Amino acid sequence: MLVDLTLEITPEIAAQHGMHAGKLPGHLGTHFDVMNKAFPLDYTTREAIVFDVSSIKDREIEPEDIDLSLIHADMFVGFRTGFIEEHGYGTDTYRHDHPQLSMRLVDELLKKHISIIGIDFAGIRRGKEHTPADQYCADHGVFIVENLVGLDRVIGHSVIHTYPMRYSGITGLPCRVIAETE
Repeated sequence: MLVDLTLEITPEIAAQHGMHAGKLPGHLGTHFDVMNKAFPLDYTTREAIVFDVSSIKDREIEPEDIDLSLIHADMFVGFRTGFIEEHGYGTDTYRHDHPQLSMRLVDELLKKHISIIGIDFAGIRRGKEHTPADQYCADHGVFIVENLVGLDRVIGHSVIHTYPMRYSGITGLPCRVIAETE
């Protein structure tokens, strides 16, 4: 079974974010921040694990909240919080009060040499920490795919395909993300 984890962009959503004909929608919807790196084509298909961390509220997601032994090199590691469904994509709450991965958890993921972190919220860190955290991951060969939907349908192991647009000269790349489950 194939499950599309990509946020659908409607004309209304595009308009809410100031998008119009001729403007590239780099950070709109499901995307990753380029962070001066090129997305390797071999990252398009990855063994994946998605953790349900939706019960974690009012604190950062920590290494102890997941089973790190299930993660190995080159994986897509997803975190389902339910935040995008609960608060709606693009709202002020969604942009500013989303969950965060602790930097301890980020470090543990980087030690595992994963390829992609997938999240159903706006960034692994908030505010001024967002860009440095993305750059830190990119410097370790890890891309962060933001604003995924439907992760509740792929909790556990699967294969995830990530296909970024081939834009250049922008800081965010929209992508299509498809999970392949049994």
